[in-house]
Amino acid sequence: MLAIFDYKAGNQTSVHRALEHLDIPNRITNDPELLNAAQGIIFPGVGAAGQAMDELHSAGLDEVIKSLIWQNKPVLGICVGCQILLDYSEENDTRALKIIPGECRLFNPSWTDYENVPIRVPHMGWNQVELRQECELFAGIDPDADFYFVHSYYPAPREEYVIGTTRYGIDFCSVHGRRGLWAVQFHPEKSGRPGLKLLRNFNTFCQEAADAQ
Repeated sequence: MLAIFDYKAGNQTSVHRALEHLDIPNRITNDPELLNAAQGIIFPGVGAAGQAMDELHSAGLDEVIKSLIWQNKPVLGICVGCQILLDYSEENDTRALKIIPGECRLFNPSWTDYENVPIRVPHMGWNQVELRQECELFAGIDPDADFYFVHSYYPAPREEYVIGTTRYGIDFCSVHGRRGLWAVQFHPEKSGRPGLKLLRNFNTFCQEAADAQ
């Protein structure tokens, strides 16, 4: 079973529906026992970083998710769940979870696209990911595949944690982490076949990791 981490931060239901479509058993939960028993955890989120961290702090769930990560439980962060794995976010001047070294920064609307037109903030729509490191999440996914983005802030982790980048004004980090702890700025649950394949790849990794124990 995959656990979808419930901390009142938005898009748990859409992730649940995507996993149901893939026939992957899953549960939306914030119960520490269920989270610990799951083969892997999806850490979603939409909205503001400050609000997300407030929810985590108030329920004591920040320490729960950090403990599971330190125990090498496979985790996939999505959107705000990707951003608050870092040390800090400029959004709401937020001290985040400090799992991955780095910060989250606001797009500069003076940056321009390939046609020298100023970008729009938020970054909203379909865009590609260029891998900088090999990553099991992207096995079998066309390198030219598009994924769906909706965000005004972007992750800027320490260089060795950058797995993939996307061009929007600048080449920003859109996938970061390490093996077994991945975070994506886009929404795989809203990204059609490539996104569903990524979720299936995550589930396969979780199963194999559990079998190896």
